Amino acid sequence: MSDTVAEASRLGQVALSDFWEGQAERWVRWAREPGHDTYWRFHRDRFLELLPPPRRLTVDVGCGEGRLARDLTALGHTVLAVDRSPTMVRHAREADPELDVREADAVALPVVDGQADLVVAFMSLMNTDDLDAAVREAARVLGPGGCYCLAITHPINTAGAFESEDADARFVIEGSYFDRQAEVIAVERDGLEMTFLDAHRPLEDYSRALEDAGFLVERVREVEDTTKEPAHQSILRWRRIPLFLHIRAVVGGVSSSG
Repeated sequence: MSDTVAEASRLGQVALSDFWEGQAERWVRWAREPGHDTYWRFHRDRFLELLPPPRRLTVDVGCGEGRLARDLTALGHTVLAVDRSPTMVRHAREADPELDVREADAVALPVVDGQADLVVAFMSLMNTDDLDAAVREAARVLGPGGCYCLAITHPINTAGAFESEDADARFVIEGSYFDRQAEVIAVERDGLEMTFLDAHRPLEDYSRALEDAGFLVERVREVEDTTKEPAHQSILRWRRIPLFLHIRAVVGGVSSSG
């Protein structure tokens, strides 16, 4: 079950949201294959540990084809799911016609001030063109004590690469960790093809965006691959370097949830 990396190149100015619209059909097939990616193996459950109990409204920003929104609904959340990609929105609606899914940008959410208690951005914030505006918008829609929970590819992950697929391969950062860039990688796994694009930003970019929007960080979690019986030895590399970063922040530093 090894990954085949077909292409890797650095990009200049890329409209990240437009890129993901172009990959939407492939992403739906990739994301809905049970057990295929980290969401099913461990990432969803680790992220859910970060969330407070459901209250009035949970906004899922960058919902994609809707798998997290459906899981949150099953856990008792009243969910408004939004995505800028019309193809993603269509697939999310088709999967659950009762789910409130709307086409909207992360910087212009269809929510009145203070209406939400929880905003989640699961693997979407690093694909947002205007990071600072997206974080400010999350703060706007949250009420007092509201939580903003996000999952991103760990900045150390996007800054470098392993030299090989060996379990003990060296992880190397060429150039500067502080360079902001985007990298596109085409992957084939088990007959499914997908091209990923994540913008690399240093951790301080996310921290400053949260700080400037009035958030205080409550929890930080670095997530490694915890697959119990990996199908390929290459997965063992990701027990030495974190794959993902989870952050839970609160408006004004006052949390009213567990």
